[in-house]
Amino acid sequence: MKAKLSLLLLSFVGIAASIPDKQAFYGTGSSRRVVLQGQAFDVPSDPQPGFNLDLDELRLVQLSEGQEPVWMTELEKIEAKAKGLRFFDVTENSGLGSSAHLRLATKTLYPPLSAHEQVTKVIKTLSTEGPKANLQKFSSYRTRYYRSETGRDSQLWLLSKINEITTEVASPSLKSMISVNEFHHSWGQHSIIVRINGSDPVDDRVVILGAHQDSMNMWPFLPAPGADDDGSGSVTILESYRALLASDFHPVRPVEFHWYSAEEGGLLGSQAVAQHYEARGLKVYAMSQYDMTAWVKRGMPEEVGVIVDFVDPTLTAFNKALIDEYLDIPFVETKCGYACSDHASWSKAGYPSIFTIEAAFENANNNNIHSANDRINISDEFSFLHMLEFSKLAVAFAIELGSSN
Repeated sequence: MKAKLSLLLLSFVGIAASIPDKQAFYGTGSSRRVVLQGQAFDVPSDPQPGFNLDLDELRLVQLSEGQEPVWMTELEKIEAKAKGLRFFDVTENSGLGSSAHLRLATKTLYPPLSAHEQVTKVIKTLSTEGPKANLQKFSSYRTRYYRSETGRDSQLWLLSKINEITTEVASPSLKSMISVNEFHHSWGQHSIIVRINGSDPVDDRVVILGAHQDSMNMWPFLPAPGADDDGSGSVTILESYRALLASDFHPVRPVEFHWYSAEEGGLLGSQAVAQHYEARGLKVYAMSQYDMTAWVKRGMPEEVGVIVDFVDPTLTAFNKALIDEYLDIPFVETKCGYACSDHASWSKAGYPSIFTIEAAFENANNNNIHSANDRINISDEFSFLHMLEFSKLAVAFAIELGSSN
């Protein structure tokens, strides 16, 4: 196995020469250790209770756009992530984007904002109370790592909360238009897709709002409450969903809410969903990702970070218009790099997608995520009022794009 790993590393370094030297050193059996960001961890030789993770399993990973994927072990993936590398794990989804050129050949255009009265009425009903209670529960799981038992438990709780909101809030006529489904994955933590069917029998272009439900410690066997990454985004769009149902929102075209599994494993959940949509020839009008929405760095202005790299520029311009029209704080343009969140899976498939984050990327909650410190109470920089601005944005996105003709 040592020789095989060495060959893999040569391939890894040859394709991505800018990657730092390996941080791990390998022994045999229980003597293996790995060093991540200066911290040493023993590499278990046996399966760990509560986890379904084989650190020696080979995975096919794409590290940058236009380059061939390389084989890496799960342990090498963990090391790459600790170094700040972002990637697609394409092992099960190598066909994603095979027909992207067909969609990219036609530019999607978006209408002027036209639903001000409806949007403002709904955003007045948004609250911090629901998100606070939901996030306290969601971040109470030891970890939401996608290959853990508690990751599956947290997904089932989220599913039950979505069903509870749908049952208690939606009118009978609206309830008949809604479906709530698990999108199954082999690792056990499933993605969740909620669909509000549109009233137009012809326009089947889908509007998608997404977040990722999983969390991860840098060393995945350790606690990962994931309050900000991405518990915040998950409950942000959940609050938007509640408010839309309470307003008896009947969209013209389908509006979907997605909570993806396994974003931290290389966008695995969103890739599987996007590949499924692509294979079925489904049309996506617009996709917006909400990943980390809670942090306002001390001493910095409160802003919405609008990602401008690896996104659809036309939809990004539309998103900026929504912020200007409906939010109480301005936006700042920022970049996050290749494959930095689940919108990238939709972009790879040729669908228009965007990403909005809590701040300029350098002012985000980078010191606490992927650790046991990603908690609600870690600092007063964690703000539910800031999250509320993103719920407003999600409501505006759903109504303006879901209701326009």
